[in-house]
Amino acid sequence: MSGKKWVYTFGDGKAEGQSSMRNLLGGKGANLAEMCNLGLPVPPGFTVPTEVCVYYYDHGQSYPPELKAQVEAALAETGKIAGKTFGDPANPLLVSVRSGARASMPGMMDTVLNLGLNDQTVDAVARAAGDERFAYDSYRRFITMYSDVVLGCDHHHFEEALEEYKDRKGVQLDTDLGAEDWKVLVGRYKAIVLKELGRNFPQDPHEQLWGAIGAVFGSWMNARAIKYRELNSIPAAWGTAVNVQSMVFGNRGDTSATGVAFTRNPSTGAKELYGEFLINAQGEDVVAGIRTPQDITEMARKAAGSDRPSMEVAMPEAYAELVRIYGILEKHYRDMQDMEFTVESGKLWMLQTRGGKRTAKAALRIAVELANEGLITEHEAILRVEPGSLDQLLHPTIDPKAERRIIATGLPASPGAATGEVVFTSNEAEVLKKAGKKVILVRVETSPEDIHGMHAAEGILTTRGGMTSHAAVVARGMGKPCVSGAGQIRVDYAKKTFTVGAHTLKAGDFITIDGGTGQVMLGEIRMQQPELAGEFATLMVWADKVRRLKVRANAETPHDARTAREFGAEGIGLCRTEHMFFEGDRIVAVREMILADDEAGRRRALAKLLPMQRADFVELFKIMQGLPVTIRLLDPPLHEFLPHTESEMAEVANSMGVSVEKLKRRAADLHEFNPMLGFRGVRLAIAYPEIAEMQARAIFEAAVIAARETGQPVVPEVMVPLVMTLPELDMVRGRIDAMEKAVEAETGAKLTYQVGTMIELPRAALRAREIAGAAEFFSFGTNDLTQTTLGISRDDAASFLGPYTTKGILPADPFVTIDRDGVGELVRIAVERGRQARPDIKLGICGEHGGDPASIQFCEETGLDYVSCSPYRVPIARLAAAQAALGKVTAREG
Repeated sequence: MSGKKWVYTFGDGKAEGQSSMRNLLGGKGANLAEMCNLGLPVPPGFTVPTEVCVYYYDHGQSYPPELKAQVEAALAETGKIAGKTFGDPANPLLVSVRSGARASMPGMMDTVLNLGLNDQTVDAVARAAGDERFAYDSYRRFITMYSDVVLGCDHHHFEEALEEYKDRKGVQLDTDLGAEDWKVLVGRYKAIVLKELGRNFPQDPHEQLWGAIGAVFGSWMNARAIKYRELNSIPAAWGTAVNVQSMVFGNRGDTSATGVAFTRNPSTGAKELYGEFLINAQGEDVVAGIRTPQDITEMARKAAGSDRPSMEVAMPEAYAELVRIYGILEKHYRDMQDMEFTVESGKLWMLQTRGGKRTAKAALRIAVELANEGLITEHEAILRVEPGSLDQLLHPTIDPKAERRIIATGLPASPGAATGEVVFTSNEAEVLKKAGKKVILVRVETSPEDIHGMHAAEGILTTRGGMTSHAAVVARGMGKPCVSGAGQIRVDYAKKTFTVGAHTLKAGDFITIDGGTGQVMLGEIRMQQPELAGEFATLMVWADKVRRLKVRANAETPHDARTAREFGAEGIGLCRTEHMFFEGDRIVAVREMILADDEAGRRRALAKLLPMQRADFVELFKIMQGLPVTIRLLDPPLHEFLPHTESEMAEVANSMGVSVEKLKRRAADLHEFNPMLGFRGVRLAIAYPEIAEMQARAIFEAAVIAARETGQPVVPEVMVPLVMTLPELDMVRGRIDAMEKAVEAETGAKLTYQVGTMIELPRAALRAREIAGAAEFFSFGTNDLTQTTLGISRDDAASFLGPYTTKGILPADPFVTIDRDGVGELVRIAVERGRQARPDIKLGICGEHGGDPASIQFCEETGLDYVSCSPYRVPIARLAAAQAALGKVTAREG
């Protein structure tokens, strides 16, 4: 391994790395190098690459032997550029140590600032700055952070000592304390470390540095980092890099500041500098939401109604430089950037740039506007928007006509509205979510330990923190509504209550939050469904131009069918007729059919159902206006239509004029140990052909009526479920064809129709060549095909699928993303064999997988004709199909 490069330096307008090296240098390191190469003002430093992290875990948490010498050399180089020397008591170089993985992981990994301070160097820093307060303020921050992150002495010990000291002095803000106060507190902080850990705070800068590097690598495996990776499918083997960088100070008085800025608004996508800064502060003050920050632009300050000056007014030179740099970065990266900066004594320094996290609404607008500005192509714009994130846009907002009983207003940190029961801890949120409850997580501020609770909640409300705080960034990424910094609210974790004005709410009370306005309201409020327009429509037009796969919807109610049409569905790929049987009079007729003693009795009951089914189909055909509609014949086992409880049994027996005993006997006859593999699907049509005949007649009569009323020909597709052999399909097809002839004879109309089957059993996939002889189309029912191929019951899988995916036995939940190697192989076999027998056979998929981007990519590769998904996922499927056509790989890099 000798001669291997373990350290990459940057600074003074040049760097050993560049942005394309993010797998090695991590996102932050690669972008720092790139900014240096662009000639931007970046404090000098170096990156210890991800390879060292991998080596560290492969070699029992030890470092490569050459690393120490290479780090020393890089430290000397950094010092030379900065004009200081690391560890020199007279002119010390201070550094920050930050982690940076190749995928941005907000708040997951820990940062240490001001490293290199000790009892000697603190005085040298005070002399050089002519400011003792600044030096000791920096030192107490360093002790707090280093003790917390590296030594494992929790920061609340230091917070308590600080609060108690401020109370005794009668001051409110940290900025009210002077040099002597910080000196006293530094002494107290060191005493805390000794008391809690039984050893002194380290004074040797080199020991401090190696401790910090080790802590970054160690935190790659902490519980919250593991949870974040699990939620975002990031492999542990990627490792993290460490960035060591010369410190610049935002806390050197009123000409210094620190801030975070986005080159476009991350909530709306508007082209305006958006962000926050704090005068006389260090970076963690802004991101951790400890002090409430100020706006960067005058426009934002006015919009927020803030009386504190914007950066544009308070620091015009630094602001102008920031605007210049943001233009360079957007043009260079061709995307919206999230930048961190510090102003030290009037000079602006860039500490980070990365592609900014954004809401779906912003992602759409930014992609479309960047394409219109000529920075990217239409195809690139299509690839820029994560299909799954469109979900956020399809979510409810509060009905403008609904009464809002507003009790508090915070910052609008992540759009959308949510209603739920108040919970105060992430664990409670997770427990209640599992019990089927909707909850709003209420916290003073969130930290990375709250990821699982944020995931479980409908929305998040915090009383502290700005628009760039942890809660805001994570909620936007998850597409969850969030209101942050609602300072009027007082949370009491011990009593599980929060108070605002005259209102006290306890855990379990309902509130509604509006992440678009920042309002917090009492009770449950009526929501309104979203309207899609503007950039959404533009991007969809671009997507529809390039996609090959058609997108249909699974729908049986007129409401679902209309929704599907509004979202651009090109037909119905699955109409589940049994869903139409559960309403009012219909269920009575269905039960009469089930209880009938002979075929004549069944036919009498079915005759009552016929006009109801026919009316349903007429309405669907009219809504779909000549687009294809695939109707599945009755699929579920008959016992699903019978009453279950004693009281329901009595009620039904009474209304039908039969004895409770007869009803119970029939229910017992129909009881099955494993109904999913029982008397259902085509098996019902074989045993009771009259059911299939009634449904086929209803379909064909409806097609005639709808065609006459709309003037558009209707081509129904009749689908026979759960077929495993050709004789089954032949037999049922014979009945369907006979009904079509009868309807033609009765009405004098000429009908065009297709009969096909669902492929949801492995045997059907393997015998697809002969089955295609009687089927004009196949629709892959991948929900059941997954159950029957993997031998996993979908309803019982939750208990063990989690460990299977976390341990890497399965790459993903096979009911969410298609199992390519098993189920996918059967689909490929059925496609190939079906086409050999019938080259023009129509092929689609109608399981849940039809709305999953990774599964849609598989459908594109396999050459299916269409996917069918729930109406709300139609836009997601349209975009995913376009990305698949453009060859996007949905599996993550690495």
